[in-house]
Formats: sequence, structure tokens, C-alpha cells
Amino acid sequence: MPISGTTKLLGIIGDPVEHSMSPDMHNRAIVELGLDYVYVPFPVKPDDLGAAMTGFAAIGVVGLNATIPHKQTVIPYLDVITPAAQAIGAVNTIWRSDRGWEGTNTDVTGFLAPLHDRAAHHPEIQRCFERPMVVLGHGGAARAVVAGASQLGCPLVHVVGRTPDKVESFVRSWDNSPIAINLQAHSFHDLAVLLPEAGIIVNSTPLGMHPHTQQSPLSDELADRISSDTIAYDLIYTPSPTLFLQQAQRQGAIAIDGLEMLVRQGAAAFELWTGQTPPIATMRQALRERLGLA
Repeated sequence: MPISGTTKLLGIIGDPVEHSMSPDMHNRAIVELGLDYVYVPFPVKPDDLGAAMTGFAAIGVVGLNATIPHKQTVIPYLDVITPAAQAIGAVNTIWRSDRGWEGTNTDVTGFLAPLHDRAAHHPEIQRCFERPMVVLGHGGAARAVVAGASQLGCPLVHVVGRTPDKVESFVRSWDNSPIAINLQAHSFHDLAVLLPEAGIIVNSTPLGMHPHTQQSPLSDELADRISSDTIAYDLIYTPSPTLFLQQAQRQGAIAIDGLEMLVRQGAAAFELWTGQTPPIATMRQALRERLGLA
């Protein structure tokens, strides 16, 4: 991939960001389409975010992804954000326009894509969308999941966390949102009752992520409460499957990991930046190779 003085610069900001696989999939797509772009990781400490955004504008960066811990804190440094991102309260995709820095959230698109794909091939899965959803965790990723639940038509979302005040605050933050969704706050003590009725159970916590691969948000006893006609969706993509998904599969549940969400949110961002239709299969293959799954 030749880089010259005309090469347009894309990247991802985070802390840490060295582990990110976004450069793998985006640069593979750039090469396949023969575009004059390059995508690089930018490690940015929280205290340096404002200076970094000013610097990126000064050197002509045309697009960015934002990951932990910047998805919410970057918003004050943007000139325009889409209504969807404003409602979610988190931004993961940023681009430079004649209006300045603009931001949106493609995580919702990424979250929904594998669910719609499964339903297209197995229409009976649609029934899972008509039952309550259980969301484990209440961070930035959970906000995209809640927005996605609204688009799926889920009648009720149970948000579960270990800190009652934070879960209640998360639920209240949607009170005046244009996204119409029925939310309830719960502690992990309620899961024994919630899990059997859930159509979709989403792990939006980091429990189970490398290097703590032997962790799960659910005890084995709680996992036994998962119904066989449930979708278990882990936003973590490595290891594959996570312990949470292994527990769900033992109950006969449908398991979806976070790899396809990563691919599809990236593809949506790629199209925003370049105006080109992204080669999704190529992006997926790049991630599978990085994970040793190819």
C-alpha cells in the first residue's frame, strides 16, 4: 500500500488502542479498492483529547473511530453530531467536513446486522425480538444495544448491573430521549427470574475478554436459567466463543459473538469516510486472520 503526500489519513483514538484490530480490516479494504488512504491507531490519553482533536484537524485527518474511553467524552469537541448519536449519547465514528468535526454512532448498525442476517435465514428467530431483552452492563456499548433494541421492536429491556445507582442513572438518562424504549433497572440478583423469559441476552461488560477468558457475567447456576429458544449475544469477539457463550450454547441457545458487530460497524464507518461500498467479506477475513480463525 503506497503512502505519499496525497494519502488521506484515517485512524482510531483510544486508551489503550494498541490492541485494536480496526487497522487490519480497514487497511485491507483500502488495498482491495485501490484507495489512497491509510488507517492508523492513535493512542490518546483522556487529558490529551482536546489537544489531539485540534491537532488532527491541523494535519488534515479526514476520519476517526473513537473507542474506550473516548466515545462519550469526545462529543464536546465535535461541531455536529447526528440525532442518533445524540440520543445514544456516544460517538464512535467521526469525520471532517466543511462544518468541522462531525460524529455519529455506527455501533447500532453493527449490533443489528447479525441479528437481521440470522432472521433472514431463520424467520422463527423473529420471535426472540418480540420478548424482553436482558442487557448485562450499562456503559457506552450498552447504549448502542438499547437503541438497537428499540429498532428491533423489543417490548422491554432489562438493564442489569452490580451498582444500583449507576443502573438507575442509565435508565433515567433515556427519559427524554427520542428513542422510544421501555427500560427497567435491575441487579444481578434478579437474573434468575429475568433470564428464562428473555428473547435476547446481551453481554456488554468486559467480563470474559482477554486476558480474563475464564470469567463470565453469569455463574453456571444462573446460566442454567437460559432458555433454549434465546439468543445469547456477546459484544466481545476474542476469545471465540467466550465462556458466556459456551454457557449459553450448553443450554441450546443461539450464540452470536462480537466479531460481526465489529465488521459491520466498521463497514458503515468506511462508507461514510470514503463514499465507497465496503468489501465486507474482505474486512471480515482480515479480522479472522488476525484472530487465528481463518
